[in-house]
Amino acid sequence: MTKPSLPDLLHAAVSAVGGTERPGQVAMAEAVAEAIDDNSHRLIQAGTGTGKSLGYLVPALAHGERVVVATATLALQRQLVERDLPRTVEALHPQLRRRPQFAMLKGRSNYLCLHRLHEGAPQDEEDGLFDQFEAAAPTSKLGQDLLRMRDWADETETGDRDDLTPGVSDKAWSQISVSSRECLGATKCAYGAECFAEAARERAKLADVVVTNHALLAIDAIEGAPVLPQHEVLIVDEAHELVSRVTGVATGELTPGQVNRAVKRAAKLVDEKTADSLQTASETFERVMELALPGRLEQIPEDLGYALMSLRDSARNVISAIGATRDKSVHDEDAVRKQALAAVESIHGVAERITNGSEYDVVWYERHDRFGATLRVAPLSVSGLLREKLFEDRSVVLTSATLKLGGDFNGVAASLGLSPEGVEGDDVPVWRGLDVGSPFDYPKQGILYVAKHLATPGREGTRGDMMDELAELIEAAGGRTLGLFSSMRGAKAAAEELRGRLDNPILLQGEETLGELIKSFAADPKTCLFGTLSLWQGVDVPGPSCQLVVMDRIPFPRPDDPLMSARQKSVEEHGGNGFMAVAATHAALLMAQGAGRLVRASGDRGVVAVLDPRLATARYGSFLRATLPDFWYTTDRNQVRRSLAAIDATAKADGK
Repeated sequence: MTKPSLPDLLHAAVSAVGGTERPGQVAMAEAVAEAIDDNSHRLIQAGTGTGKSLGYLVPALAHGERVVVATATLALQRQLVERDLPRTVEALHPQLRRRPQFAMLKGRSNYLCLHRLHEGAPQDEEDGLFDQFEAAAPTSKLGQDLLRMRDWADETETGDRDDLTPGVSDKAWSQISVSSRECLGATKCAYGAECFAEAARERAKLADVVVTNHALLAIDAIEGAPVLPQHEVLIVDEAHELVSRVTGVATGELTPGQVNRAVKRAAKLVDEKTADSLQTASETFERVMELALPGRLEQIPEDLGYALMSLRDSARNVISAIGATRDKSVHDEDAVRKQALAAVESIHGVAERITNGSEYDVVWYERHDRFGATLRVAPLSVSGLLREKLFEDRSVVLTSATLKLGGDFNGVAASLGLSPEGVEGDDVPVWRGLDVGSPFDYPKQGILYVAKHLATPGREGTRGDMMDELAELIEAAGGRTLGLFSSMRGAKAAAEELRGRLDNPILLQGEETLGELIKSFAADPKTCLFGTLSLWQGVDVPGPSCQLVVMDRIPFPRPDDPLMSARQKSVEEHGGNGFMAVAATHAALLMAQGAGRLVRASGDRGVVAVLDPRLATARYGSFLRATLPDFWYTTDRNQVRRSLAAIDATAKADGK
């Protein structure tokens, strides 16, 4: 039987989802197939509207070997598993003569734990175990959520937290879930045969396509114990997020509260002397943390070093003692023991990591008004880890709407541990970059306006001229505005100011769930939505409700961000330009994502307004502009007001 051609397969898949084939999608599918066939790697930038999911799924399914697809957002995971994969598999079946299986796999804590649901969660109270369903008042939100989850447990087939609607708080979910460290293991657990997490793993082992998230991919790479099944092809979607997600997984933290909880859990399981030793170390650590000032610790202060060594040594003794004792008087002893071990091992691991010290780690204090001080440690770079763990023994395709920064792929490639494109040699993963463009006509659909006449934003203080400019732009647009701010403080200040000046409703992130805010924003063209980081990447509102996207300033990392400033300094020490490699790259990624909120469909029209003159006047401005969609560019404020008014008038004439 002749092998079906890729164009025929792509045509069948696109028809099945009711789409139209686009040249960029065809080019992407061919590049993915080529990478799989010659076991090489690709970085593929595919603009909004390309149809990139089918661009990689079709060649992956045609290949026939197991493929792992890792995404950053829950929305895309659901879209793949619930919509794109079922339709594509059915569409390709007549030509492939097989129906590839697919499955979703997440970390263990995303699944309901039947043991914890039925046996209760070991708690920190003196009486050991308490029934969370009895203890939470049924009239409280937590009590209602717990009762609802108990009913849901009898109905759900997956036990997946994301299948529980409406969702519940992290606190409620933690009552019925466990981390991988706390899990008893299927063979030791009375509910092992029915375990939802184990069932998900078994489905993944049998699947041809496994859809997972960046965090689980990072855990698989970092922890050495394989979580994902063996696979020949890895596709990383939303790949611009990968480095920050891997960094997050590789970051350790210690807080006095966390240490205190571990002490209480361990005290029931070890002798008094061993427990007292950990208690004393905990109190010493707490005293040090009370005086902690935010910022990077280039050298570990003597008092902190002593506290961490005490924590490390006493935690190690507790771990040994827990493993050697049995106490039948403790109800559900195995679960209590496992949870205590997980808590103490976490403390031991972070204390030992910081005590040992590594030039490749960054250590810093953070202080939160409500939660107090936290000690954190993160890798200076994850590029070496990714080069070693990601690109060996499989073909890797990384794709996103934002992978070219300043006009080429090398900046993102370097963050992933790859050499510049075209460089070959031993132990150097070979890769090629491809920009398949976008089906949208950006110069005709959008305007990039830089408010060159405004004062350069400073670190502190309100920007009166910026507020005036923002108000005038919103009035010209008739509302229809997504305001992207570099800080929550800036978003709040703008919302408060403009609510008193404009008739347009202004929604503010944090005042309602993100989903509800976006729904309200999309439903009423007069409405504006202001917010920060998650809005820069998480809003998909095609049509006339979003015709003006405003960025208050270039979103450089804060100068006092310990990890970013350490990375910048490291680049400079090695002879590079730290500002361009770290700060400008960070800003470019966010700005490209933010600007991408404007044009989501072929009929969309509008303006991206940047209220920071540095985009027009600074030397790095051209690098940042080269990363943005190819909109028509202007600094003429009157021209932009006329354009916005015309776009608003057209939308109103169309009844929108």
